Amino acid sequence: MTDDRTRWNEKYDDDGFELPDEPIPQLAARLDELPSGRALDVATGTGRNACFLAANGYDVDAIDVSDRALEIAEERADARGIDVNWIRADISEFDFEPERYDVITVSFFAALEVLPALKDALAPGGVLIYEHHLRSTDPIDIGPSSDRYRYRSNDLLRACLDLTILFYEEEIRIDDGDRLAVATLVGRNSSGGSQSYQ
Repeated sequence: MTDDRTRWNEKYDDDGFELPDEPIPQLAARLDELPSGRALDVATGTGRNACFLAANGYDVDAIDVSDRALEIAEERADARGIDVNWIRADISEFDFEPERYDVITVSFFAALEVLPALKDALAPGGVLIYEHHLRSTDPIDIGPSSDRYRYRSNDLLRACLDLTILFYEEEIRIDDGDRLAVATLVGRNSSGGSQSYQ
C-alpha cells in the first residue's frame, strides 16, 4: 500500500493535477478583521493560503506531507519574495504547540481527527478558517472520487462548536467553470459569555 507522502508526491508530479492559486475566499474577505501575528497553513499544498498570509505580514508556518508540493510552494514564494517556514510532516503525527497561532487555515484536507490539536494551537482570540469538500447529491466536478474524504452536512460545524462561529456556509461553488460542494467555517478561540462577533 502506498503511503500518504508517496501518493501525494505522485499527485503533484501529475501535470493534470492543479490546485487553486487564490486563497480561501473567506480568508481574503476577512483579512482586515483577523488578528495579526503568527499563522499556520495546514496541508498547504502549493502554498496559496501561506503565501497570501505571508504577503500580508504574518509569520507563517506551512505544513504538508508532500515534498513535491512544498518544492512547488517554495518556488512560488521565492518568485514573489515571500518568506514562509515550510515544514514537511505528517499532520496526524505533528506536535502542534498550544496557543501559538493567531490564524490557522485548512483547505480541502479531511482533518476532523486533528481538529482538537489545531484548536489548542490557536492563541486566545485566534481564528480558524477551514474549507472542505461536502457530500452532495448535486452534480459536482471537483473533489475526492469517493465520499470517504468528504464531510457530511454540518460535520465541520459540529466539530467546532467550542469556537465562536463567525461564519459557516455550505454551498455549491463555481471555480473556473467547475462545480464543487464546499463547507466553509470561520471560528474564533473565545471565552466568556460576552464577545465580539466581527
